[in-house]
Amino acid sequence: MHYRNGREAKNGDKIVQLTGPGGSVSAVGILYDAKPDNDYCNGLIAPILGGALSSACLIDCLHMDDLVALLAEKGLDKRPAGK
Repeated sequence: MHYRNGREAKNGDKIVQLTGPGGSVSAVGILYDAKPDNDYCNGLIAPILGGALSSACLIDCLHMDDLVALLAEKGLDKRPAGK
């Protein structure tokens, strides 16, 4: 099981699912009930902030740590200086 960027997927991971053109965020939560050897419709996402469960298409997901690293690469991990 692997995410969009090739990272191994594991039940219990915090993930973000991207869908549609432009990669809009469709779910944020904890991956569970995923079965080995399937990168597509596999497992469920338990939302972190409550709400309905989402089906996980792992190839459309990123591990939360990888998303945080991408934001840091672009300098978006820190709040801009304000007045």
